[in-house]
Amino acid sequence: MKRITLLFTFLITFSCLANAQSVIKGVLQDKTDSTRLIGATVRLTKPGDTTFIRNLLTNTSGGFEFASIQPGSYKLTFTFLGYSELVRNISFNGTNGNMGVVNIPRSVTDLKGVTIKGQEPPTQLKGDTTQYNASAYKTNPDASAEDLVKKMPGITVQNGTVTAHGETVKKVLVDGKEYFGEDATATLKNLPAEVISKIEVFDKMSDQAQFSGFDDGNSYKAINVVTKNGLSNSKFGKVYAGYGTQGLYNAGGSVNFFNGDRRIGLIGMTNNVNQQNFASEDVLGISGGGGGRGGRGGRGGGNNFNVGSQSGINKTNSLGINFQDTWGKKLTVNGSYLFNNKSTENETLTHQVYPNDIADSVRVYNELANSETKNYNHRVNLRLEYKISDKDILMFTPSVSFQKNDAMSHTLGDFKYGDSSLINATDIASTNNNKGYNANTNLLWRHAFDKRGRTFSINFGFRANNRDGESILPSYTTTNYKGGLVTDSTLRETYSNTDGQTYSANFSYTEPVGKGQLEINYRPSISINNADQKAYTIDSTHSELTFDPSLSNLYKNKYTVNNGGLSYRMGNRDKMLIIGVNLQHATLEGDRTFPTDFNLKRSFTNVLPNLMWRQKFNKNSSVRLFYRASTDQPSINNLQDVLSYTNPLFVSTGNPELDQSYSQSLRGGYHYIDTEKGLMFIAGVNVENTNNRVTNRTYIAQQDTVLTPTFTLRKGGQLTKPINVDGYWNARSFFNLGLPLKVIKSNLNTNLGISYTRSPGYVNSTYNVSNTYAYNAGAVISSNISEYVDFTLSYNASFNNVKNNVSTLNNSSYFNGSASANVNLMTKNGWVLNSDLTNQYYSALDNGQSTNYWLWNLSAAKKFLKDNRGELRATVYDLLNQNQSISRSTTELYIEDQRSLVLKQYFMLTFTYRIKSWNKKGTDPEEEMQNDRERMFRRFGPPGGGRPGGPPPGGG
Repeated sequence: MKRITLLFTFLITFSCLANAQSVIKGVLQDKTDSTRLIGATVRLTKPGDTTFIRNLLTNTSGGFEFASIQPGSYKLTFTFLGYSELVRNISFNGTNGNMGVVNIPRSVTDLKGVTIKGQEPPTQLKGDTTQYNASAYKTNPDASAEDLVKKMPGITVQNGTVTAHGETVKKVLVDGKEYFGEDATATLKNLPAEVISKIEVFDKMSDQAQFSGFDDGNSYKAINVVTKNGLSNSKFGKVYAGYGTQGLYNAGGSVNFFNGDRRIGLIGMTNNVNQQNFASEDVLGISGGGGGRGGRGGRGGGNNFNVGSQSGINKTNSLGINFQDTWGKKLTVNGSYLFNNKSTENETLTHQVYPNDIADSVRVYNELANSETKNYNHRVNLRLEYKISDKDILMFTPSVSFQKNDAMSHTLGDFKYGDSSLINATDIASTNNNKGYNANTNLLWRHAFDKRGRTFSINFGFRANNRDGESILPSYTTTNYKGGLVTDSTLRETYSNTDGQTYSANFSYTEPVGKGQLEINYRPSISINNADQKAYTIDSTHSELTFDPSLSNLYKNKYTVNNGGLSYRMGNRDKMLIIGVNLQHATLEGDRTFPTDFNLKRSFTNVLPNLMWRQKFNKNSSVRLFYRASTDQPSINNLQDVLSYTNPLFVSTGNPELDQSYSQSLRGGYHYIDTEKGLMFIAGVNVENTNNRVTNRTYIAQQDTVLTPTFTLRKGGQLTKPINVDGYWNARSFFNLGLPLKVIKSNLNTNLGISYTRSPGYVNSTYNVSNTYAYNAGAVISSNISEYVDFTLSYNASFNNVKNNVSTLNNSSYFNGSASANVNLMTKNGWVLNSDLTNQYYSALDNGQSTNYWLWNLSAAKKFLKDNRGELRATVYDLLNQNQSISRSTTELYIEDQRSLVLKQYFMLTFTYRIKSWNKKGTDPEEEMQNDRERMFRRFGPPGGGRPGGPPPGGG
């Protein structure tokens, strides 16, 4: 604690000393009505010295201040949208820097009685940000932010995942600030469209990279929701309650309180109709809960911790609160808490075809699994920004997530040959209880020196996680031998615990060199992970639970990284090139102390280049290109070689000999926007290559195989083990075109995508490469007529073709088409009719069979009470009673079709009350402009807190 106190004392003292020097300051205001102007640009230059340029934006009081200025002659230039440029000269002697109030005149054009009614273009390109004007996309009065962005070209929302310009959106901000942490679903589902002025899509860097201007590899696609003017003292939202047939119910609400800088958001929901108003975090990595199968390989893929609405019958209770405020002039607070409890009942039918993988015969696996799962999630996020001075900011961002999951399942599964003769069968009744947490915190200090482009920042990071699991697994396995059927029975209890801690730091120093800027960075880290598994067994040789050392394990690994390098940036906002290279040395150590001793230590040295190029050709078009190399270490679950399974026919183990993987990624994008015609075109490509990629090698048991003294893998069963392979490739391209259809007062958005994945792996000792070609296309026509007529028509199609160079019988082609029509009609006296019709078509399912079904939800409502705030709605869900849940996946091992339990037809009557309490103050276009400038200042901060890819901070 003393060290932390000394550190803070040093930081504050250093920054105070660094800024206790001469200043030039003042306040900028409107010459006509003395309104303080927020976010105006003030430039300080020195005649005769072209290298001295300082820029800043006026603060929320219209004030500006340039610190640490030496005596001499200077010129100040003031610019602000809607005002004439103002120039002031000052002969500064070190003490006369207070300019007091500076009055700037408005820009006046005499139109001699001509009135011009302006309309903002639907889309604009502003630097590295694509801006959509919400007023150009008409929606019904009840629409959410999600309904609004679905109408915008280049943005899609599907199954709880938001995609913009071909990339997954990981965070949605509101007026530049976090809203319910990193949950994009919570923001878009719970914010009404009527309060939105603009939607901005951009690549968000980390807080440290945003300050330095050099990407540290942690950037991601983000959306910023800009709210309308007049919300500074407002309450808005809705509450609702509905009851239907079969005892079904749905109640909840969302309310926002805006009072200046203080904003409070409340959301809540309780229902048993599969509705979820924000994503839950899968801390335990067990999304979906219990099922019979486990440890199957061949899929690969990354981590996706946000779990949206799933199949099955779900009962959900959720609660969330978001709080943000500015305390004094220096401290900004932003925090959120989310709770989610979901109970799921599901029945899943799985059909897998394994062609030509054992004795030149086709195997077929069929499974029926019934499960009941209860899941609890708690999530807390906090963000504190303390402005020590104009040149120093301290940021503290802790977060913690907790999850508890209890699941029971009963699984019946069997393997058969293509002629339907039985290989083996299993009957499992399992109980799994798991709990765990993730904790993450960062402390960042950012300092801008007097010299333009010279900065220093340091970020200290700490991550911790813990998982505790208990599994009770009684199973019966029947195997077909020539002499007849033989059945084994086993009861196994397994207790597991894994925990890990990661300590990291990131030092960044930037210095102007030549016509550009140089960054020196150093990023050390150390990760320590522990795994402990204890198994107890009752089988034919033991009448009571006995400790099983062959299925138990005690393992520890440590991964140490030293990473340092240089980057150089040239150019400006319109034309920029960044080239960098880092040298990384990593050490992987493993130590198993039970059941046998085993130690390993390996070192890796890699060169990691990076490049970023951006070119703005004109106000309408730009191109961007990113290249980066990176490494990834194997997880502790992949490193510990202990058997793990939830189905004795599908068993997995780890591999302590795994190496780190090395990846290279290339990402490019082209944007063209014609604001006059309302046309928008976006094209992009992503290419990734990984060597030493961790994938699963699958062994098919040709006969009964003894894996441990207490476990035998029966004939036809599978053992998967992670290995490193070279030659993984993934390439994706996407194209979006949006344009207005003036004849029908609508917008047309089209998309096209092509992807290729080369995934190498092994089946037994045979090397196989699986090549997947995927094509998708879609079109959306969304109305732009009025709030009384709102419709969206869409069609999306995808075609997948999987080819294997060895397992050619496992080649597969399948098509998926989805058409939908959503129509919302409202009369001026408050009657509403809503129709949501969807058609799903699948082909090549179940060995060439096709599935085609319709899902139609229809409702009628009447609005009443003051300002139509009340609504009574009658709804029939799945009017045609055809709803289904079907999915297909293909690996180098098998083709899988899966059907799950879904909620069928029901009726519901719902009452909704909308809360609308706006600021009484009227607004005009000039106030709207002023409000936008204020938000820009709050988002990007004073000099030194520049936006991603902006000019070097530190006074410029």
